[in-house]
Amino acid sequence: MCASPSGDLSSTGSGRPAVAPDPSAKFTEALNKVLPLIDSQLPLDAKLLAELLQVAAVSSLGLGRLVDAESYWRRSIEANPAFVDAYTNLSTFLKGQNRLHDVVTLLRQLLDVRPDLVDVYNELGSLLQDLGRLSEAETAYRQAALTRPERVEFHYNLATVLRPLGRWNEAAQAYQRAIALRPDFVMGHSNLGNVLKELGRLPEAEDAYRQALAIHSDYHIARYGLAMLLLSVGRFDEGWRLYEARHADPMSLQYKTQRVIGRPRWQGEPLAGKKLLVWQEGGLGDAIHFGRYLPLLKAQGAAQIAFVCAPSLHRLFATVEGVDVLLTHEAGWAASAQYDYWMSPMSAPLYMRTTVDTIPPPVQLKLESSLVEVWRARLAALPPGRRIGLVWKGNAQHQNDAHRSLESLTMLAPLWRVPGLSFVSLQKGEDEAQSPPVDQPLLHLGSEVTDMADSAAVIAQLDLVICVDTSIAHLAASVGTPCWVMLPAEEIDWRWMHGRTDSPWYPETIRLFRQPLGAKWSELIEQVRQACSSGDL
Repeated sequence: MCASPSGDLSSTGSGRPAVAPDPSAKFTEALNKVLPLIDSQLPLDAKLLAELLQVAAVSSLGLGRLVDAESYWRRSIEANPAFVDAYTNLSTFLKGQNRLHDVVTLLRQLLDVRPDLVDVYNELGSLLQDLGRLSEAETAYRQAALTRPERVEFHYNLATVLRPLGRWNEAAQAYQRAIALRPDFVMGHSNLGNVLKELGRLPEAEDAYRQALAIHSDYHIARYGLAMLLLSVGRFDEGWRLYEARHADPMSLQYKTQRVIGRPRWQGEPLAGKKLLVWQEGGLGDAIHFGRYLPLLKAQGAAQIAFVCAPSLHRLFATVEGVDVLLTHEAGWAASAQYDYWMSPMSAPLYMRTTVDTIPPPVQLKLESSLVEVWRARLAALPPGRRIGLVWKGNAQHQNDAHRSLESLTMLAPLWRVPGLSFVSLQKGEDEAQSPPVDQPLLHLGSEVTDMADSAAVIAQLDLVICVDTSIAHLAASVGTPCWVMLPAEEIDWRWMHGRTDSPWYPETIRLFRQPLGAKWSELIEQVRQACSSGDL
């Protein structure tokens, strides 16, 4: 009989298959050995007893006796409070049960007896950060950094928790300390760029992004950050080129879209006689914003332009010049082989060489008169006076929604103090049925609209829309209704640029209200109320 390559025999000498050993036998045997010693009345050394209890805990876990395992580990720690292995194993066990708050308590207990374990402070900080206990996480990270100031990761982790705490300058300093220790720390440079951008230190932010890319030319996060910075200051030429690199990022949706579609991506080639698949990128607002390029693409001689977008946009874009076919994403995948090229509308500014001075006008939306009349009847319920549409929340799945959305409609209550105004809710989603405080009337239409065409027909008959940074801003501006956009203090979208109260993308309709870094929504809402009172509508 020959041995297998690993040296194991495929069967016994008698020709019968080998019987696999019972994996629980060794755990049972170990327990049978240590439990008599643990339960005896013999005077055992504390360290030895802790070791025996550790063996009992591991064996119990192997047998699936979870309650016993935890009990033995806790007894092991009680016998020898400085026994690090017992803490480590119990911590892993508790994490496996998602008992993270218990892990925090355990790590604090260990640090009480072993304050020299600097990595435990770091682990505690990470755990507290994941739990949203940011101030406690800061304390833990700071202790690690103070104890071992030469450790790059401690300063970096401290910076990551200072940022959501709103301590922007301190976060920048912590990132800078990490970079000083490791000049080639690409993540440190990139994140420093993010913080400096929020602080308005734009030249320094640009330098930080460029340093990250000098270290790692394919570091997509830094390239994206630099692209957004350049676009936000009107340096479109380089900004759009850098932004186009998202197609090469394996983590990006655009990279995955390319693989699904399987057609060449349009990069400025002649379109005469060609069929072009324009694939929605981003949310509904992005589709409306970049819809302005569809007629320009068609004007290049394309035989057919198909716009692949969310169904809620189909009626709205049905009459847009340049759109020959509207498809859902599923239908777009099925039909992709029929098209010569595909593209994202957000790539159009690059290949059409858009500058701040040559931004095309917003997409022209032609509303069906019958649809307008339907909503005119609903709006007739309002008293005489100026009609103002409200949206206080965006899509909860948006990466910056925690900053850009208001907590509730009640935050807009000061607006009701302005006489002669009637308010219309355009809010969609789980908050669409929110009611304002008593004696503050609000016509709820958001819950009645079925798509963006309905919303457009309502908005076209309003005097003003006041909203957070969401798709309704683009819709209002595109139908020609003045819109006041309340911008958050953090992570402002690139298209609203820096320091402006107007928008070159919507020069006649958009007015921007900016929340300073560290300010509160209530301060900005008061500015909006004052603008309403002054008759600026």
